[in-house]
Amino acid sequence: MPVDLLKNISAICPKGKYLLGMDVGKKTIGLAICDPDHKIATPIHTIKRKKFTHDVEELLHIIQEYEVGGYVIGLPLNMDGSEGGRAQSVRDFALELAKRTSVVGEDAWIAFWDERLSTVSVEEIVDNLVEKRKTKIKAKSSGLIDKLAAQIILQGAVDFLHE
Repeated sequence: MPVDLLKNISAICPKGKYLLGMDVGKKTIGLAICDPDHKIATPIHTIKRKKFTHDVEELLHIIQEYEVGGYVIGLPLNMDGSEGGRAQSVRDFALELAKRTSVVGEDAWIAFWDERLSTVSVEEIVDNLVEKRKTKIKAKSSGLIDKLAAQIILQGAVDFLHE
């Protein structure tokens, strides 16, 4: 299963299969799904992180439900484009995921997509749409921001695939 930057493996993107977008954080994993034509990303779920095995079990249910053929994971780069500790943590997560999900689909791949400012963009959108402080806190704790960030990551990637 190839694991690399999307620009390096876009040519072998699984055709006609759903793509699962992920915003992998320390406490949550925001999820979005893309149609098999790779046109529209839709937010679907947020996993509250516990242990890696638990996180993967939850992911496997979604992977099987949607018959996922590929993964787009947001890579948290520094503003200058360099990689820091969080980027390495996400890369490690992806490599472990590749080991555990290879039984689900051998032709699946994992692509990294630059996620700089994706969560910040979502928070600004939510701030503009939500007026009350309690509602903002609820949006954050409900996982809304995480799955919307995953949607932005995945939509950026599929837009790139159609360039």
